Amino acid sequence: MNVLLDTAKPDILIPCEGTYPYVRGGVSSWIAQLITGMPQYSFGIAFIGSRRVDYSDKPLFEFPKNLVFMVEIFMFDEEEKPPVKSKDGEIKNFATLERLHSWFKSDEKDMPFPKEVQGLDFYLNSMDETTFLYSRESWYYINNQNEANCSEISFLDYFWSVRSIHIPIWKMAKLAKFLLDKGTIIHSPSTGYSGFLSALISYDTGKPFILTEHGIYTKERKIDLISSSFNLYKKLDLFRESAEDNYIQSMWVKFFEGIGKMTYSRANPILSLFSVAKETQIAYGAERELCTVIPNGVDIKRLGATLQYRPKDIPKVITLIGRVVSIKDIKTFIRAIRVTANEIPDVEAWIVGPDDEELEYAGECRDLIEILDVKDNIKFLGFQDISKILPQSGLQTLTSISEGMPLVILEGFASGVPCVSTDVGSCQELIYGGEQEGDRELGKAGVICQIANVEQLSKAYIELLTNEDKWYEAQRVALERVNRFYTQEIFLDNYKKVYEDIFEELERVE
Repeated sequence: MNVLLDTAKPDILIPCEGTYPYVRGGVSSWIAQLITGMPQYSFGIAFIGSRRVDYSDKPLFEFPKNLVFMVEIFMFDEEEKPPVKSKDGEIKNFATLERLHSWFKSDEKDMPFPKEVQGLDFYLNSMDETTFLYSRESWYYINNQNEANCSEISFLDYFWSVRSIHIPIWKMAKLAKFLLDKGTIIHSPSTGYSGFLSALISYDTGKPFILTEHGIYTKERKIDLISSSFNLYKKLDLFRESAEDNYIQSMWVKFFEGIGKMTYSRANPILSLFSVAKETQIAYGAERELCTVIPNGVDIKRLGATLQYRPKDIPKVITLIGRVVSIKDIKTFIRAIRVTANEIPDVEAWIVGPDDEELEYAGECRDLIEILDVKDNIKFLGFQDISKILPQSGLQTLTSISEGMPLVILEGFASGVPCVSTDVGSCQELIYGGEQEGDRELGKAGVICQIANVEQLSKAYIELLTNEDKWYEAQRVALERVNRFYTQEIFLDNYKKVYEDIFEELERVE
């Protein structure tokens, strides 16, 4: 645990798992937008990372004046463990742990979160790290679980998997203890570890806890776990044989589902960015009456000013703004450009984003470009100022297999750039219109395609870049939609109301 900034106690504490301020992208930009757009409040950041070496040496964002506190912790860094000390452990505490696991697995929505594990005392005293790592009862508990649930799996592999899954719990508990007096409100951008941390603090102190999910964390972790490139944060060498892979993957999924369920049990309000995400939250255990949609918003004045720099003709440039990682499915984009180039030989594809997160995958993308002979068409531009990139773009595209509500689509709309996207997250609502009154009637601001469908993507690219009438109609819809429904002012007003309501209620209670 490392404190980087501690000038005052913040009004609002934001736990950030793998995002702000060390990673660029949608969630990080959202956090930066929220902090800078609310100067009337002071903010704190609790950064939760995998390993220190996986992130930039320095923050990638300039800290605003109202960011007054920051602490960071890295869950999978090697650090000194408690000294090995023989102890028996208490059977009743492992019985409580079993009830917690049973609650995680239960589909009964009316079953309350066990009171015994709501406070930090359970994690720091009753079932502390030493007890779980070294006690006799812990050995019996893990052994019995192995025999009862997966006796065909090597006990040693099962044992170390269970330890790896649980160790971050105590890191979060220690961090929660440190943060008990930091922040009047806790506002987490996801479930997962940041949601678990927030729930621990809120249960222990009674502090209000707001949850805003950008993508559905549990769903995204499932995608990660079945992805060939995933190895839990690329750090844990757990998976050996297929049967073992499947069960251990299932253990991780159940763990993430469990801490997600715990997060939903405490958060109020539970916010999402679009209607499908709200329904997914409810399906995963959130109470419907606590769930509300607050869409993202963008600075339309700043981005709209770029329209004056657009060339007279439609640029034959297709821009993908995003990290070069497997979940963005850059390989499908490359294949679609190969087909597109057959019809539009001078088409350019710009990949705008960092490529150092999944180095092996980035290398495979470059190899594919060579194999398909599109090296003259595709450029890796790294991180860029999008206000300079978007005026030069004819289309923006996303080929992801999972998204929440991508800010980049809205930023493109505000800059007059139609979008071709896979049918993930809120992309269909953004491009074809959502449930807000009059939105769908505006028309289509681009094209939605099936995931990994090269034919549909390339067809959409070709059609929009060669048919001026369709392109200008898509641009018209894009500009009108973002200006009516997705401005930064609307976004900030919505969150201002959320914060004000909670602070007013706290004043009434006092």
